[in-house]
Amino acid sequence: MINEQIRDKEVRLIGENGEQLGIVSSREAMRMAEEAGLDLVKIAPTAKPPVCKIVDYGKFRYEQIRKEKEARKKQRTIEVKEIRLSPNIDTNDLNTKVNAARKFITKGDKVKITLRFRGREMAHMNNSKHILDDFAKSLADIAVVEKAPKVEGRSMTMFLTEKR
Repeated sequence: MINEQIRDKEVRLIGENGEQLGIVSSREAMRMAEEAGLDLVKIAPTAKPPVCKIVDYGKFRYEQIRKEKEARKKQRTIEVKEIRLSPNIDTNDLNTKVNAARKFITKGDKVKITLRFRGREMAHMNNSKHILDDFAKSLADIAVVEKAPKVEGRSMTMFLTEKR
């Protein structure tokens, strides 16, 4: 709320340089803002009494928007990258997948390792758990197992995240 929109009887006023001017009537605060050639802006409407500040409203809005943009820029969404393996994967292929996972984890992403079973491979699911264990062991220096290997339908999945 700015200027005439402020309907409170009295407000705690902050001057244009950030100094406390105390509790004054909203009319008096409005007069002081007009004398300074600035706007009266309600900053904390829930406080008792509400806090108002004498500022240039356009500049105030610009600063707020800039701060919000800066905060959005700093926050990072964690993506889940998936790496698919098969039960009869060769060691060199496994090492290539491990290196890809290492790259994802160092960037700060979570990695979902999926071991896909097809056809007769389904009969030997329990023998293939060691592939996921080896995968986790080779990344143990930078990653920790978030969710242990778990069978879901035709696949076995495991999640790795960066060590804290």
